[in-house]
Amino acid sequence: MITFRISGRFSEKSEIICGVGAFDALPPRAAEGAFVFTDENVQSLYGETIRSRFPDAPVYAMRAGEAYKTPETLFALLGEMARAGVRRTGRLICIGGGVVGDIGGLASALYMRGIECVQVPTTLLAQVDSSVGGKTAVDFCGVKNLIGAFKQPAKVLVDPVFLKTLPDREVRCGLGEIVKHAALDAALFDKLSANREKLFDPDFLAGIVPENIAIKSEVVKADPHEKDLRKCLNLGHTTGHAFELLDGKLSHGEYVLTGILFEAELAKRYTDCDEAYLEALKALARSALGRTPALPPAREAAEFARLDKKNGAGGRVTVTAPVEKGEYVLLDIPYEEYVRALAEIQEKLC
Repeated sequence: MITFRISGRFSEKSEIICGVGAFDALPPRAAEGAFVFTDENVQSLYGETIRSRFPDAPVYAMRAGEAYKTPETLFALLGEMARAGVRRTGRLICIGGGVVGDIGGLASALYMRGIECVQVPTTLLAQVDSSVGGKTAVDFCGVKNLIGAFKQPAKVLVDPVFLKTLPDREVRCGLGEIVKHAALDAALFDKLSANREKLFDPDFLAGIVPENIAIKSEVVKADPHEKDLRKCLNLGHTTGHAFELLDGKLSHGEYVLTGILFEAELAKRYTDCDEAYLEALKALARSALGRTPALPPAREAAEFARLDKKNGAGGRVTVTAPVEKGEYVLLDIPYEEYVRALAEIQEKLC
């Protein structure tokens, strides 16, 4: 197994244990005072495993899906924790995908002003992205992750056993973040490009999960609160989130892959870039995405990009754009110009 460590706010630290058997790396004493948070899908697949691992812990299962990543679900969880008598010395065990991890992480930050949290990511997306780095949030007022906090989990247990039960769409969702990481890391880009036919192979994916965690953990170590370097992790997300909020028919990762296609084209318009590399990046994104999905009008999606919390002042849209292998730039585009560019790119791509 491989272990990573990330320092968080003040003395807060996170230990990430990655490999076969990682779920069993949590010592038995960790079950004392624990409260388990999961969703109905994970409970149906792994309910017996959870009960055997945490026999005395209360379990709360939310309804599965991004649609339930809401303040209502957050406060329902906090209410269940209070009724169960969870103490400040207790810990919240979050077993599930990114929605469970985000809501559970935020609940652990709020409950009694902060209790210990352990993340057990069960989806590819959660393993390579959302469980790493301490970002927690719920969606609010039509804006993704508008209410949140930075809260490093005490431990993240990344076990490839969970990947074997994922449908292709969930794999594709994780590939969105993996291809994003490849746009930031030349070695990963070369490996994925050379193995495009293996992108849905669980054994291949299990082998590259540690590399993706290493990429993200190094960025988070250098910029734990997204003040500078960590903005690179938004590649594909400004435009991807805009379509996701307007449309909502695809998975998060599918929208990120779509965002990468659009933002590679924005890089061609606004930067001195390596166009051959950007075409190779787009080919990789298309291999993960499959056919280019039907999308609503880009002009309507752009309105949601204006609401993105990463934007600066003055009605401009901030985009993290790939330019060369392993290189990116931050583009600050006037809103009306961004609207026009997005509509023209959509006509070209779709």
